[in-house]
Amino acid sequence: MDATVRFQRILGIQFIVAEAQQVIDLVSENGGLVVVPAAPAMCTIGSDPVYREALLGADLAIADSAYMVLSWNLLHRPKISKLSGLTYLRALLLQEGFCRAGATFWVTPRRESAERTVMWLAKNGIDVDPSNVYVAPQYRGGIQDPVLVKTIERQRPRHVILCIGGGVQEPLGLYLKENLSYLPAIHCIGAAIGFLTGDQVRIPVWADHLGLGWFFRCLSDPKRFFPRYWGGRHLLPMIVRYRDRLPVQGFNNKSGG
Repeated sequence: MDATVRFQRILGIQFIVAEAQQVIDLVSENGGLVVVPAAPAMCTIGSDPVYREALLGADLAIADSAYMVLSWNLLHRPKISKLSGLTYLRALLLQEGFCRAGATFWVTPRRESAERTVMWLAKNGIDVDPSNVYVAPQYRGGIQDPVLVKTIERQRPRHVILCIGGGVQEPLGLYLKENLSYLPAIHCIGAAIGFLTGDQVRIPVWADHLGLGWFFRCLSDPKRFFPRYWGGRHLLPMIVRYRDRLPVQGFNNKSGG
């Protein structure tokens, strides 16, 4: 492993501190589950046991949240660097083997998202047949999807890219990891592909580097995104209280215990 790759435990989750290519090399070689937790979702790890177990069961966690990185770096050492899900995805799309037919399988939240994804990938030289894209159902009463497992088993792609909402895609990724007969690279990138396809608001590269993706999303749809990101404010007191330790199960960040 490259000497510049290290790990930092924050709130009990082991985050990798590395460049996007280093993360991709690790998961491409060995397979495994990569998660990119956002601040609002991280705030639920004490109260949401399903999400908690998904993060703990991941092989690699990326420090995508600018707020989490800033909070940690203000209070603790050694400092960590931010690696956004969008930066990670841009690097992933440049991989030579990623462009080959049948190499990837995409899980999207809606039919419209699936169509946009296939069209955008084709325009950018990535061969994805519509059969390589799956529209996820509304999961209720637990994350289980035997149809998805059978479809992936039949195609056996090297990469499975989950483009559905945070808090759902991580448990789905863990479910796939535990139920597939082989271990592909499972990438939980959430809305990142939508920033490129136009399914979500477009985020300039400079804004992504400055950690301002959340700002652009809030501007595009304040009623939807502002309450979501406002909920992430609880992450700072959690880091102050627990630092590298996993919050006790049942911990409610709103009441402090």
